[in-house]
Amino acid sequence: MITALDAIRLAKEIGGKNGLNCIAELDETAAVESGKCSENAHFPPLSGMPILVKDNIDVKGFHTTAGSLALADNMALNDAPIIQNLRRNGAVIIGKSNMTEFANYVSTKMPGGYSSRGGQVIHAVKSGLDPLGSSTGSAVAVAAGIVPMAVGTDTSHSITACAMGNGICGLKPPAGVLSQEGIIPISKTFDSAGAMAQNVSDTLKLYSAMRDEPLPEITQTPAGKLRISVNIANADMNPQERRKYLDGVIETLRNNGVVISEVNQPPTPELPSIMKREFGTGLEAYLIKSGAKLKTLKQIVEYYEAHPDTMMKYGCDLLRGALYDSSQKAYVVEEYQKAMKSRANEMQRITKEISDYDAVLITGPTYANHLCGLPTITVAGGTLDTNGVRQAVMLYGTDEFRLYAAALAVEQLLNSSLTQRQIPIC
Repeated sequence: MITALDAIRLAKEIGGKNGLNCIAELDETAAVESGKCSENAHFPPLSGMPILVKDNIDVKGFHTTAGSLALADNMALNDAPIIQNLRRNGAVIIGKSNMTEFANYVSTKMPGGYSSRGGQVIHAVKSGLDPLGSSTGSAVAVAAGIVPMAVGTDTSHSITACAMGNGICGLKPPAGVLSQEGIIPISKTFDSAGAMAQNVSDTLKLYSAMRDEPLPEITQTPAGKLRISVNIANADMNPQERRKYLDGVIETLRNNGVVISEVNQPPTPELPSIMKREFGTGLEAYLIKSGAKLKTLKQIVEYYEAHPDTMMKYGCDLLRGALYDSSQKAYVVEEYQKAMKSRANEMQRITKEISDYDAVLITGPTYANHLCGLPTITVAGGTLDTNGVRQAVMLYGTDEFRLYAAALAVEQLLNSSLTQRQIPIC
């Protein structure tokens, strides 16, 4: 197991600004806490495990900035509830990870992993590749072997996209299972903290420790009893290499007795509409209780506009759009209510279509899963793409325990020697 001392050394050697730039802050005294955990006769589940936490989650004694210099003065006075749970389960928080600024809710032009506070996070495997998502520093740190596990947040693929892009496992739990308190938000409806690790078992172990109550024992579903529906929405948008890989995955599942069907669940407009209308209210509710000097979205936008050299490299159209919406009270309420009603209808339709299946395999861009608040997990296989990144698949489902049991089975199949021969990678 990587010790806290090892993780801190690796974080400084390869995670800093001259390396992968995935580290926002480090606590070099964490190694002492790790030693105390190892002396604990009760051996909690994560005893001594070094963990990095995304920089939009409160960790006592660290800044919580969401990657923005506008919140550089925001020192967390208390741990968020999920961090309290991690500590109770023996985890050692060694630091904070860089992220896409405000969880990618600043500008439509901002690249994944960039922030005014941290700069650009570098892909774990190959410089120049898009590190994706907004939990970027957490994903890169795990993929690079700096830490065995890391915490992120996800509103719409902020964990799962960068996990898949860096070849690791990433989990967004069902909406509402984990506390959102002490986390800089985008949307109360869709936000969730989540877990990242090299494999499904370790990811579930971290997630279990984040919960108020641990996960029940998850037993892998036998392949012959597994039912998976393939979401074909936007599958044609993948490059040829990705399409060949996914075709090989589906063939392998079918050859091992998995029942395969198809469903078409593309993205619909409710999610971005709801995000836009919840962002300002949620952000201000967090800021009013924080130590940050700036307390309103208006003040945040004004700060960006007053510091164009440092804050406006990619603009701030999303922040401005949310501010404009917040000033149109009557319009916002009406449009928000329409979007929420439409979401309820979509949730009923989508969940009905897939309720008989253990998991749904995503083959193209969609956020139907996040619209419905469904658990979503990225499973990395044993094959590499032409850039040297582990190939991965993304699964979602209506029942989290069935989904995790299915993910364990899929992971085993993808990493078997038979599967590696069957799945083409070029």
